[in-house]
Amino acid sequence: MNPSILEYSPGALLAPFVDWLNKNFHPLFQTISIVIEAVLDAIEKALLFLPPYAVIAVVVLLALAVAGWRVAILAALALGFCLAAGLWTPSMQTIALVSVSVAVSVLIAFPLGVVASRHKRIEAGIRPILDIMQTVPPWVYLIPAVMVFSLGRVPAIIATIVYGVPPMLRLTTLAFNQVPNDLKELGQAIGASPMAILVKIEVPSAKPTLAVGLNQCILLSLAMVVLAGLVGAGGLGAEVTRGLTRMEMGLGLRAGLAIVAVALLLDRLSRGALQRKRAAIPA
Repeated sequence: MNPSILEYSPGALLAPFVDWLNKNFHPLFQTISIVIEAVLDAIEKALLFLPPYAVIAVVVLLALAVAGWRVAILAALALGFCLAAGLWTPSMQTIALVSVSVAVSVLIAFPLGVVASRHKRIEAGIRPILDIMQTVPPWVYLIPAVMVFSLGRVPAIIATIVYGVPPMLRLTTLAFNQVPNDLKELGQAIGASPMAILVKIEVPSAKPTLAVGLNQCILLSLAMVVLAGLVGAGGLGAEVTRGLTRMEMGLGLRAGLAIVAVALLLDRLSRGALQRKRAAIPA
């Protein structure tokens, strides 16, 4: 038997499809690139406008207001380490990349999760897709993103969004499935609208699981941002890549620890804010 009959490369089908996309949707992709670059530039300039000590003070006060003094101390230590390690600018670039990626991932995953929790056929249909998306190695997502958007920060953002949506979508669906029916029936009994039931009953009850989903989305987005350093995304991922290619263990270690510091900061801030909002809701 001819082995070529059994061998098949998906690239034989995907390459013409990508060429067709680039030929027919180039203005759309260019518009997306311009918007993403503009948002990233605005966030980076805002983070780098003030001196590092002023930014640290603002973040510490913000953490104290939304999450308590423990998170405020953690914020000071995390950002202080990024500054002391000489990685302040890459750290701010990474925070901008992750913030945009997580925000878009949540905007996509949250409404889809709500719809999937209400329609079991939709949930059953997207479950195998999510299984595949979470099984595919993360760097694979960079390949089509680079083929469509070239090198730089834009393909990194696109790939990070695609990689961050599945955990948030899965846990959003689980969170709303776990809301007790008694609470929803109570809202219906008092004449509350579906939107009021969603906002005032379901979302507060689902917040613990939603917080876990947000945590996973942040951590996976950071993991992808590191890999995105291979395609010129900048930030701490570029520092890790530079340390690897130059065999500079000190640089790679400092950049890796800075990534951990950023991950802890974003996770504790988001979790503290959600818990504070939950506690503020009257029983």
